[in-house]
Amino acid sequence: MRHTLPIAPQFYVTAPQPCPYLEGRSERKLFTALQGENAEKLNDALSKQGFRRSQNVLYRPSCSECCACLSARIRVADFTPNKSQRRTLRRNIDLRREATSPWATEDQYALFRRYLDSRHADGGMADMDIFEFAAMIEETPVKSRVVEYSSPSDTEPGRRSLTAVCLTDVLDDGLSMVYSFYDPDRIGDSLGTYIILDHVEIARRAGLPYVYLGYWVPGSRKMGYKSGFRALEIYKNSQWQDLGDPADHCSETHPLSVDPIAEQVARIALPEARPTRS
Repeated sequence: MRHTLPIAPQFYVTAPQPCPYLEGRSERKLFTALQGENAEKLNDALSKQGFRRSQNVLYRPSCSECCACLSARIRVADFTPNKSQRRTLRRNIDLRREATSPWATEDQYALFRRYLDSRHADGGMADMDIFEFAAMIEETPVKSRVVEYSSPSDTEPGRRSLTAVCLTDVLDDGLSMVYSFYDPDRIGDSLGTYIILDHVEIARRAGLPYVYLGYWVPGSRKMGYKSGFRALEIYKNSQWQDLGDPADHCSETHPLSVDPIAEQVARIALPEARPTRS
């Protein structure tokens, strides 16, 4: 007789800390370890339920008085760039893409430090050293890629310079953009937008239906740009739905919108493990 047992990870909750997106609020995360032979199945299943990966951990915001962080993804088949995004594609036509194994390099770290110092000097990653950076890139139990973008060097003819990087997970239904950074001196080139547009193209060519962007947060200037992408879906009330009018989601910051932790965990659908014999 063959039995199929569910994967049963343990879920935990972090202590509250200041929210990086909405002033005056605190954040809390529901998380579980990502390890073992079923790591990819678990990553696939939980990514479809609003979770994100950070090294060997899967997490989802689970704040006590707010549920504004909404996982967002682009439907690749329905996406078309708007006028501004088409200009972004033209401005960055000199970029060359190369996808590699998740291996950290000194050039990546140097670009990462310039990006943080310019854009997120007071953020939670500001003090990350090269060893912690390497762990972020390399400690992955799932199928991941480092997508690098280079441009012609301004000082050395014939050579190219690293301009942007994205750590990307390959899911069974799409690409998950884990973390990206880029040359902060090219402000007018909208490199962050370009990386997303290029990942939509990568997914399209690979026949993958979605590009997962992380969290969209109504009321947050840091995350507001994500609502500018067409065919955007958000994970809300345990299902994916069209974003629609961003103003319709402002009530998610109300404390009564939050369900108890036990109910949240009970609703998580877990993948099944490999069949076992008895």
